[in-house]
Amino acid sequence: MKARVFVAAVAAVALGVVAATASASGQHHQANKLTVWLQVDAQSGWPDVVAAANAQFAKDHPGYTVDVQYQNWGDHLQKFDATLAGGNAPDVIEMGNTEMTKYMAAGAFADISSFKGTFDNSATWLKGLAASGIYGGKLFGVPYYAGSRVVTYRTDVYNKAGIKKLPSSLAEFTADASKLAAANKSVKGFSPVYIAGTDWYFAMSFVYDFGGSIAKTHAGKWVGNLDSPQSVAGLTAFKNFFNATSKASKTSDENHPAPYDVYSQGGAGSIIGPGWFSCCVGAKFKSTTAQFVMPSHTKGQPMPGFLGGSDLAVPVTSGNKALAADWLKDFISTGSEKSLQAKGNIPNATNLLGSSVNERAAARSWFVPAAKHWVDVENGNILRNMLATILKGKLTVKQAAANASDNITLVLNGS
Repeated sequence: MKARVFVAAVAAVALGVVAATASASGQHHQANKLTVWLQVDAQSGWPDVVAAANAQFAKDHPGYTVDVQYQNWGDHLQKFDATLAGGNAPDVIEMGNTEMTKYMAAGAFADISSFKGTFDNSATWLKGLAASGIYGGKLFGVPYYAGSRVVTYRTDVYNKAGIKKLPSSLAEFTADASKLAAANKSVKGFSPVYIAGTDWYFAMSFVYDFGGSIAKTHAGKWVGNLDSPQSVAGLTAFKNFFNATSKASKTSDENHPAPYDVYSQGGAGSIIGPGWFSCCVGAKFKSTTAQFVMPSHTKGQPMPGFLGGSDLAVPVTSGNKALAADWLKDFISTGSEKSLQAKGNIPNATNLLGSSVNERAAARSWFVPAAKHWVDVENGNILRNMLATILKGKLTVKQAAANASDNITLVLNGS
């Protein structure tokens, strides 16, 4: 999950049955005590949800207490590594979903597959979030809550272009972009939809929308799948949409510049990214900013999006694995998830999703391959280089995709 900025000190919290020391330093396990590490957003945003889970756990396990220790995103992995080395890791830990694979591959988390049936809504967990807790076909992390990607747009610009109805398909969005471009010819470099050329998070959404994928497993090995007909169709659709809508550099990434910076300077009618982009659109456009779901090429459906979010895992060193799973059951129950939802979070299952833009966007989602060497694919810029090659026309979509797939196969298998 993208690192979030929180201004919060680690502090002691007493919530009913919680025996909280709030010390981030590891402690030796004590009898009849479950140690849980959560991020500080739970402390500041939904302490009542934590308290309710702890109360239910205490009711089911008389004599046990829950020690909730709140962590910060900036240093929680460093602290976790130290507790693993010292043999005093917590019994439950919250992890950003993009942090999971490294630890699952290293054997740091317990296999909790046998407990899956005890977790509410496990059959309908958000696909893109649930995938981040699965490694080698086994369950190591359960979805906690998610963050989706949406279209952030200027209502004044859309109204000026005569767009009276938000697009419900990729074709409609492309047509609307033409209207936006025509109505803003006087704005130098104006992008109807600002998209960085190598924004692979967005580009891969097209791949999954057309039924493709980045990679798949076959006979115990990873195989790049970007050269499949479905993936090539998705990449072709991305190329066409980029060329029709964005004036961004074909080799730029989504951080240089940040899309919301382009937007806040009047250079874009729409941007695509996490829902929190609305915070950074600039005071001038704050009152005329709204959001909608990125539409699929199939009319009426959302395009699958890359989900950010958090998972909950049980470190393999825990001596209370069954109890930890029981606490998880309480903490991600339907009631807990609905409480999180009421506080503005996206719940962990499709059957719990409401009608907000962010929740509707989360209905279809995807996640990167849960492979030990995935980080090497990212660090090697395989996807970014492929997209730049496609957009600059150096190779056909099919040729660039085939090269990328070959590289992904080699890297994911450790070659």
